[in-house]
Amino acid sequence: MSRAQAQVRAPMIVEAAGALVWRVRQERLQVALVHRPRYGDWSWPKGKVDPGETVLACAIREVAEETGHDVVLGMPLPGLEYGLSDGRRKRVHYWAAQVAGRPDAAALRARPPAPPVSPKEIDQLRWFDADVAFKRLTRPDDQQPLDELVEAYARDRLDTRAVVVVRHGTARRRADWKGTELDRPLTPEGHRQARALVPILSTFGVGRMVTSAWARCISTVAPYAEAAQVVPEVSAILTESQHSTSPARVAAEVRTLLEAHADVALCTHRPVLPTVVDVLAQHAGREIADSLPIDDPFLHPGQVLVAHVAQTHKGPRVVATETHRPHEA
Repeated sequence: MSRAQAQVRAPMIVEAAGALVWRVRQERLQVALVHRPRYGDWSWPKGKVDPGETVLACAIREVAEETGHDVVLGMPLPGLEYGLSDGRRKRVHYWAAQVAGRPDAAALRARPPAPPVSPKEIDQLRWFDADVAFKRLTRPDDQQPLDELVEAYARDRLDTRAVVVVRHGTARRRADWKGTELDRPLTPEGHRQARALVPILSTFGVGRMVTSAWARCISTVAPYAEAAQVVPEVSAILTESQHSTSPARVAAEVRTLLEAHADVALCTHRPVLPTVVDVLAQHAGREIADSLPIDDPFLHPGQVLVAHVAQTHKGPRVVATETHRPHEA
């Protein structure tokens, strides 16, 4: 069979995304379900990815449109894949999410508005206790991500904050740059990557940014800083030269960020990433630690590693991770 024939026979994948929006009332875990009058069903807020849109952007847009709530995504949850009547396959990506509050104001400033859907599409939003929602869901498959959400809540692993590790965008080659490492700039591709990071950082509620003092890192976080109206914290500790002198100081900086009760982005360089990843691994269980990147370059230019961190009685705990590359415009 030729490659062209295989592509024709392979079912097309329709990508979709949504979230399980949760809250706690009177010590009971509750989740938000939406009702679709066209199908007469109760389900999670979700929808198809628009052309040129990432699954992250789709998730928060669909939740905002269908529930009227801006949310911040937390840990990823099990997704679903199933067949459609036309022979295509639909793949749905899910995250835990919380309604955005005052600490998330910066992230919300970086987002486009999301007008509500027609009542003909969604006519009800209701909060249910998790055990009631389990029975109310129309599709049994929708119970799978709820099982994971409930388990995380029972283990005090659901209420997380994001530490987003960013490798700076593509920079001018050292051989082609006559200046210093301090001011070696991004390429046009690197600037596109920096702009494409804006919706990713907004999705995870980033309100604080810590960046290497070198120009290529500062330029990488600049578009989000402008969109979110935040001032980046510039750190000499996160530069390549300071890391080569004292990796322990970098490790201490990362540990401090893990302990912070805030969603934060850290922008640094490829040679610094092994130390950053090592600290994350030290604060994670074996399964999560084994899922972290271990080979050079760890992250590609402009790529992010999102560590979802729960604050436990033993200190910060990385309970989930995910990586994303910017969708360049």
